[in-house]
Amino acid sequence: MANKLKEYLSDPFLKQLYSEVRSAGKIQSISIDLTHTCNIRCTGCYYFNDNMDVGHPTADEETFDLFLENEKKRGTNFITIVGGEPSLKPDRMRKIVKNFKASVSTNGLKKIPMEGLEENLSIGVSVWGNRETDSKMRGNGKLDIFSQALKNYKNDPRAFWYFTAIPGYADQIEPVVEECVANGNHVLFNFYGDLETLGNEMDHRRGFEQTRKAIEKVIERFPDKIFMTSYLSEIVSTGWLYDQKWGYDVCSSFSTNNPVNFDRMKNGNPFSPDFRAYNADLQTTRRCCTGIDRDCSSCFDVWQHFSWVMLNLKKHLGTKQEFTNWLTTMYMFYLINRLIDFDKGSKNIAEIHARLKREVALPI
Repeated sequence: MANKLKEYLSDPFLKQLYSEVRSAGKIQSISIDLTHTCNIRCTGCYYFNDNMDVGHPTADEETFDLFLENEKKRGTNFITIVGGEPSLKPDRMRKIVKNFKASVSTNGLKKIPMEGLEENLSIGVSVWGNRETDSKMRGNGKLDIFSQALKNYKNDPRAFWYFTAIPGYADQIEPVVEECVANGNHVLFNFYGDLETLGNEMDHRRGFEQTRKAIEKVIERFPDKIFMTSYLSEIVSTGWLYDQKWGYDVCSSFSTNNPVNFDRMKNGNPFSPDFRAYNADLQTTRRCCTGIDRDCSSCFDVWQHFSWVMLNLKKHLGTKQEFTNWLTTMYMFYLINRLIDFDKGSKNIAEIHARLKREVALPI
């Protein structure tokens, strides 16, 4: 392994990326539900679909403060903030970023203020398609959330668009990305899981081939603005990483203190040993970030797939191209979440895309 790394890192560009990631140090992360409350109801939202707001009341302020102190002592240095809608709790976010680096997912309707949240925070702003589709799926056909979010995060250096691509609406990707880039923001893709079995255009079982082609096109058009690489896009949307098929047995982002996962920890597949997905009470944990007993075949969560790739370095040592696939996935995760210098790192995005081939090792 050491000889392989030495060979691949003789490439100055790869050595630079690798050095930046290594210099960031160990990342010990958790996920927390900041609140159960939300100001909209998205069709197919995993949080409410899997009843994650049931049975775990939102922590009071004393519990919240004690929780942060305990996590600092435990070694946590990065927090993914979800919910509910985190923008409804800006004061709690301020407490988090004083002590940790953090990433937050927001629906975009209410702006996360700048004051006290200028640093240590990456903001993923949701969009699910063009205005008609986004309004139908997230605003009950009445709210133009995309337009409001564009205003809220115009030229905001903290913000990127977290575009959940719906299988049957691949033609909407390019025009929406055009607007996001013109708004002064970067774009990362997620893929829609049809949790409410709407079928037809919404059905993830129809596959994401056209979606991947649309993503390839926007990478070509905006190579310095797209966080999603062609390699990760194929991993997430097909569910294959070499000879492994995506599912609970290989997912590496689960609560290691929750007894439901103890058998999973014995199966030999890698996992993040310190990770926990905390419910809103900040005392109990659930199985994983996006599920209690959800069928993992409907999970296309890009963060969990990032982790799957990142923890499988050994699978990617066969060739320099495979190592490049792994390292650029790692680098993009660190860059998106400001774990490395964002201004400096952003200058590498176009070269990263230029070096990747759109291929994934499928099982024989």
